Amino acid sequence: MRTLLALLAVAAVATPPTDLQRHTDAIHALGLPGAQARLVTEDGRHHVATSGFGDLGAGRPVPPEGRFRIASTGKAFVATVALQLVGEGRLRLDDTVERWLPGVVRGNGNDGRRITVRHLLQHTSGIHDDFPDYTTEADFLRHRYDVYTPEQLVARAMAHRPHFKPGKGWGYSSVGYILVDMIVERVTGNPWWTEVERRVVRPLGLTATSWPGLSPEVPRPHARGYQILDTGRQFDVTEQVVVDPEAAITSTTRDLNTFFRALLGGRLLRPAQLAAMTRTVPVDPGLAEILPGARYGLGLMRRPLPCGGVYWGHPGGGAGYITDNGVTADGRRSVVLSVNGTHPDFTQQQQAADALVEGALCGAGTTRPRRG
Repeated sequence: MRTLLALLAVAAVATPPTDLQRHTDAIHALGLPGAQARLVTEDGRHHVATSGFGDLGAGRPVPPEGRFRIASTGKAFVATVALQLVGEGRLRLDDTVERWLPGVVRGNGNDGRRITVRHLLQHTSGIHDDFPDYTTEADFLRHRYDVYTPEQLVARAMAHRPHFKPGKGWGYSSVGYILVDMIVERVTGNPWWTEVERRVVRPLGLTATSWPGLSPEVPRPHARGYQILDTGRQFDVTEQVVVDPEAAITSTTRDLNTFFRALLGGRLLRPAQLAAMTRTVPVDPGLAEILPGARYGLGLMRRPLPCGGVYWGHPGGGAGYITDNGVTADGRRSVVLSVNGTHPDFTQQQQAADALVEGALCGAGTTRPRRG
């Protein structure tokens, strides 16, 4: 049975559309180590393009089924679980943080009595992010195995004043999502990843999606992850304990396509909760400059398509990998891109990613897939 399923999976992969390969090559041509992209069309066919290297030292190509850290794309998974709990009547979007985590969000103007679950999911809480980070290669080697608890990360954020009053602005806050993780655990009595696995990963058959906990490894096969630090070179940062729990989730372009198609196709949330998830607010001007037309819902981002309409997804970046993705509003056409490195001009890298995602979703340059 395993052999048959494997053969069927290979048979479902078609020759990549000309524009998909061209855009993937263009990302590598910017000086990035490598890239892989997977488009799933309305007929369910998979088109995969790879370019560049998955291992600069060994000169190995990017594996088309390689795993990678999905970084903030994990927020879409956690938001889905939270909204499932809302649909079950076990949690409300207007519940305050204080109700579920009494005394946790306090100090320096932070007040969990005024911040709701909706604010956390929407990035309208005003909570400041203060994550330990490395800026030099020496810092990375010295601190890559450091461990922080969610409570410690929240406490670091509470040492700062909020950026604005809850609901009065928009500011990206990964600590806000750590608080959502903690609320999910309080509501269900289970670790947040147990709920993600039980409610999303296993039902969708996402066999290559996992959470490493405190392991510094990325499951094989994978492209190695690189980041430009103080020396200006692509420095291997693959082996590290990722501080932000959700950002440590590893997956593949295949699994992420399956997830986003199921989510927008209505297979994971009830209609009322999917409607709440896709009700958006403007992002801050800084992010809007990098991601033109972007608006944020609850763990999902909406952007306009140049061919008309909109698409949904959630980008992510960090710990050696940059992920972009998009799915049409009906969930029938989707694309996921993974790049295993960073460019010194991130706007240029993002523009190249946008060209790939938007071109794939608009269908430009699509060729007839080959069978078998």
